[in-house]
Amino acid sequence: MKRTLFLAALAIAFARAAASETLDIYFIDVEGGQSTLVVTPQREALLIDTGFAANGTFESTPGDPAKARDANRIVSAARDAGVEQIDYLLITHFHPDHDGGVTELARLIPIRTFIDHGGVPAEAERVVAGTAKAFDAYQAVREKGRHIEPKPGDRLPVKGIEAIVVSSAASIIAEPLAGAGGDNAACGLPGLPAADPIENPRSTALLIRFGAFRFLDVGDLSGQPLLALVCPKDLIGPVDAYLVAHHGGADAAEPATFAAFKPRIAIMNNGATKGGAFAMYEYLHGVPGLEDVWQLHRSDSAGDENFADERIANLDESTAHWVKLSANDDGSFRVLNRRTGAWTSYRAR
Repeated sequence: MKRTLFLAALAIAFARAAASETLDIYFIDVEGGQSTLVVTPQREALLIDTGFAANGTFESTPGDPAKARDANRIVSAARDAGVEQIDYLLITHFHPDHDGGVTELARLIPIRTFIDHGGVPAEAERVVAGTAKAFDAYQAVREKGRHIEPKPGDRLPVKGIEAIVVSSAASIIAEPLAGAGGDNAACGLPGLPAADPIENPRSTALLIRFGAFRFLDVGDLSGQPLLALVCPKDLIGPVDAYLVAHHGGADAAEPATFAAFKPRIAIMNNGATKGGAFAMYEYLHGVPGLEDVWQLHRSDSAGDENFADERIANLDESTAHWVKLSANDDGSFRVLNRRTGAWTSYRAR
């Protein structure tokens, strides 16, 4: 009996050791908001955004954490990843579909350090109702922990990866990153205007490097700051995985960005009726070099432009499956559709 228990414990230890060799990224279904959990090989957890409060509307207010839709989905992913706290919470910008879930989440799992661009302009409430109330609730929680307000070019102190802030508060990095800096032939046309001109262009965008693997999350960055990252020169360089800006909204279907980022795969954190614009799907079908597009939801507005069911985590709103990416430091990675249980592998470039 003792030998059996010893062997079982040894097997668990080997399994954990194997798991710690990868960078794991969970794209969590928060119905068209954002929540992305990054777990490093050192098992530090960086959570990017927390989805909505309560039952998931822009004007929802925090309630019973046991009934909070998005906070509990985040905790479920954290448990799957084997982490018991959020070491760093990055709020890309102050809209209720990004910072709304923090009050309830903080009552379900410890949050140690808060990262954001500081505050929100008063006029943001005029454009997106609920913004001010959600920020006030978030700020009350933030005051209880450590707070970092990074500038473009700063590295976040997350162990096991290089996490570089490339934009924040409508400012971007001044110099190209390693592997970038070339002229972008796709520039020249006027950029697409941001659907929200106040807070979305202030999004804190992050490039994560793990060995040869590169992942880019720009939140809802759109308009001039997004275009300035890639025109007239590419400041970012090629990435392996790109979380499409603004939930795949039409204002993110910017050809110059895809020409610069050259993603192997794109991930859409859309909901059934939020994000995932027809114009974006139509555009993605023709992006050169793009191997796959992964969707958190089938998009009602995209119709026949939706990608294959095997690349969609949730076919309707009755489920809440995530998409998980596991990357190796040689640049190879694989992606899990939790709905189907199937992995898809991608070799290093």
